[in-house]
Amino acid sequence: MVAKTVLVAGASGVVGHAAVEHFTGLDGWTTIALSRRRPEISPDRTYQHVPLDLRDPKACRAAVAALPDVTHLVYTALYEKPGLVEGWRDPEQMATNLAMLRNLLEPLIERGSLQHVSLLQGTKAYGIHIHRIAVPARERWPRDPHENFYWLQEDHLREASARHGFGMTIFRPQVVFGDVVGVAMNLTPVIGAYAAICREEGLPFSFPGGPAYVLEAIDARLMAKALAWAAEAPKARNETFNITNGDVFVWQNVWPAIADELGVELGPDEPRSMGEFLPTKAQTWDRVVERYNLKPIALPALLGESHHYADFTFAYGARHRPPPALVSTIKLRQAGFADCIDTEDMFRDLFRSLARKRILPPTRGMQAASAARSSLNETGRIS
Repeated sequence: MVAKTVLVAGASGVVGHAAVEHFTGLDGWTTIALSRRRPEISPDRTYQHVPLDLRDPKACRAAVAALPDVTHLVYTALYEKPGLVEGWRDPEQMATNLAMLRNLLEPLIERGSLQHVSLLQGTKAYGIHIHRIAVPARERWPRDPHENFYWLQEDHLREASARHGFGMTIFRPQVVFGDVVGVAMNLTPVIGAYAAICREEGLPFSFPGGPAYVLEAIDARLMAKALAWAAEAPKARNETFNITNGDVFVWQNVWPAIADELGVELGPDEPRSMGEFLPTKAQTWDRVVERYNLKPIALPALLGESHHYADFTFAYGARHRPPPALVSTIKLRQAGFADCIDTEDMFRDLFRSLARKRILPPTRGMQAASAARSSLNETGRIS
């Protein structure tokens, strides 16, 4: 068997964490996780962690020199500024993201073993953060004419790929959801913390955003499966793919299912900025942590910058209904990757995962499953 070693850059992020979890479960792969924070991977998984700040070119070169030969790079690292949204059009932020990729890629290329690189973009490639997009957005369209670090990274990667002969795949996921905390864009812990705080303070769990609109999600675990597929699939080589769960959703329609799983009282919609509301509730969160014997993670460390992302994704403050944010995934399915997940099931499962990790209080679904197991143990069958 040919040796395959994948380096996951940004391994403590929402997609990077899922990628490490997935690759460590596959036969024939050696997995190296690269991130400033060590990812909290299942203890039964074997991987090497390399602590590294990708903004430091000398440190990158030294770290790569100490690695075994890397055959595949999954690049999920991201630099975001505080407040998140305003930084999306900041030239300094764009330049930093380009430098981070270049600092890691160049010494890896020099090693001569690199076969494939996967790079993440997103629907900002279509300008969703600055204007209405045609529905569904398609990969074959000309570039949207706005400044974006996606284009800087892509141009650098494509030029290097053509010159040195390794393959590449670009993914454009929709809103990504996972079971990690303290990152720039992951709404799962934001929603879970908001629910727990509402319950602790006797508040209804009201949807805090603006007008309803149609959008799509992608489970980080599904994204990880696609990254593993692209690493070896000939039809993924040098291609760009949109990726989603496979269905669509509206926040107001899925909110009752979220409330049910989290075991909180559903309330009428009530616009409320998560970016402003949650930072004022640190003491309430501390009481939640103590009440449910959760891991002692302070609220700012739990949220990262994701509470600001919540305001954007929930359409908080919007005066009019946002246009649909939908992309076509036909190209990905025709190329051979057709896995999918129901978005409502995704929410329930991710909240349960965070509860099992003692990051969120136990969910109603976990309690029901525990009761069923107890009944089975006592009677030999579920009564």
